[in-house]
Amino acid sequence: MSKKAYPLRINADVLAAMQRWADDELRSLNAQIEYVLRDALVRQGRVKIVQKVITQVEATSADDPQDK
Repeated sequence: MSKKAYPLRINADVLAAMQRWADDELRSLNAQIEYVLRDALVRQGRVKIVQKVITQVEATSADDPQDK
């Protein structure tokens, strides 16, 4: 996926709130803004999730302590 630079004019209070949120999530401000925009697009049905990684751990009978 290619990235395109885009100048953004944004309210200082909104920007500060986004920066705090990005800090909490250990993301850069740019990555946080992109995350929020992408999430809004998906929720509104404007774009589809292309790839979602799901990690699921399933217990096997060897892992089940009741089988021992």
